[in-house]
Amino acid sequence: MIPMTIVGVRVELPANQPIVLLREIGGERFLPIWIGSSEATAIAFALQEVPTARPMTHDLFKDVLEELTVEVKQILINDLIDGTFYAIITMVRNGSRHEVSARPSDAIALAVRMDVPIYADENVLDQASIVIEAPEEEEVERFRDFLDHVEPKDFL
Repeated sequence: MIPMTIVGVRVELPANQPIVLLREIGGERFLPIWIGSSEATAIAFALQEVPTARPMTHDLFKDVLEELTVEVKQILINDLIDGTFYAIITMVRNGSRHEVSARPSDAIALAVRMDVPIYADENVLDQASIVIEAPEEEEVERFRDFLDHVEPKDFL
């Protein structure tokens, strides 16, 4: 398991497809995962701490888990099959460990809200990671600039 951090969410042109970009902590590999627009909004809102009038789905899920005293331990992007990423949410309740299969976008949206670590399986990184040629600071700054100016309508 390789620890990852979220670089940001952006819309990839010309296809207008949202992606979440993860980066290997202490490494140079990036993992772009194409996601749906509602999941992109959920992740971007959580990263930017945008308040909503009513809880979004991932906020509701977080609230339910907390009410049931379930601790989310980690998110693992564990597989890539025919271009589709898979993830596992690892949770603990009353000393019992539970693993639930999830879409990576939903798992990441939950991880941001619950401040839990995100990992990627080495095999997934071997298959799908990229090394971005631009200096790291420049690429991160481009994503931060995007996040500073993104609006919910950008994901519709």
